[in-house]
Amino acid sequence: MIGLTLDFERPLVELEKRIEELRNFSTEKEIDLSEEIATLEKKAEMLRREIFDNLTPWQRVQIARHPRRPTTLDYIGLIFDEFIELHGDRAFRDDGAMVGGIASLAGRPVTVVGTQKGRDTKENLARNFGMPHPEGYRKALRLMKQAEKFRRPVVSFVDVVGAYPGVEAEERGQGAIIARNIAEMTRLATCVVVVITGEGGSGGALAIGVGDRLLMLENAYFSVISPEGCAAILWKDGSKAQEASEVLKLTAADMKRLGIADEILPEPLGAAHKDREAMARTIREALISSMDELSGIPPRRLVERRYARLRRIGEFVTREAAQHDLAEAASGGGEAVRAVGPGSSKGEANA
Repeated sequence: MIGLTLDFERPLVELEKRIEELRNFSTEKEIDLSEEIATLEKKAEMLRREIFDNLTPWQRVQIARHPRRPTTLDYIGLIFDEFIELHGDRAFRDDGAMVGGIASLAGRPVTVVGTQKGRDTKENLARNFGMPHPEGYRKALRLMKQAEKFRRPVVSFVDVVGAYPGVEAEERGQGAIIARNIAEMTRLATCVVVVITGEGGSGGALAIGVGDRLLMLENAYFSVISPEGCAAILWKDGSKAQEASEVLKLTAADMKRLGIADEILPEPLGAAHKDREAMARTIREALISSMDELSGIPPRRLVERRYARLRRIGEFVTREAAQHDLAEAASGGGEAVRAVGPGSSKGEANA
């Protein structure tokens, strides 16, 4: 279908189309082409693995935005045993770009919140293309505070390019509610597990993205800004989004290496939209494991651990270089002080 095939997938799609044509020809003409078909299928499998094992950051961004990629409501229907959706922020209106409610996960009651995109033009307009207004974030916060009151764990699904940047959203306090959500989630006295399923853009993601564990799907991304926005700011040219995606370090692997993501959830070969049931099973297992780990921790200790976890993000250590390094630095040949990233021992510098 037009718009559903990404550029880097075209050689694979053409090969799959050729296989399908041979199957149809074999059936219609009653000719045995099983050997030829098997050879092409083997070639297609090798090509599929080659493509998806070597994706660039920009290609992962494209997959995260795929129109067939499962949405929050898709995952809720597949992961949870039952779900009762709750509406409204009790201040202005209900926001279709943010969904939430009460559900059951392996017999455990939980509160679920998440951003919701549409499948077609009509639904996207109703969901504001998955970009929440302030009332959407107020609804999410209301449900999370309710979960805290009844000691229910919170599961937050994130798939948003960013909060809605319109004038009316700013008039209703978009920046203020994002800041409040972040502050409230840091001290929420119940366990919070965040799952970034697609896009994790800017404050729109952070407003429901603070928790005790952060899980990322293999082809999701998490960034302070979209690649297009970054390119428009740095180079005054939004078309350099591919270059921006390289320097933003936004992939799941980058987030795990930097100590921001706790776990990367592998996607089915060809990405989550190829087998949403398998992807949902993987997420469900990770959620149950996380809940089992966190449920026995007292609320006060949970908040302390969460605060410490957040404080570790971006931490680095500096040291003075050896004497010969100082001399080299003075002559312009090196650095006198080096940063040590997450996972490095104190006093050691990254190579």
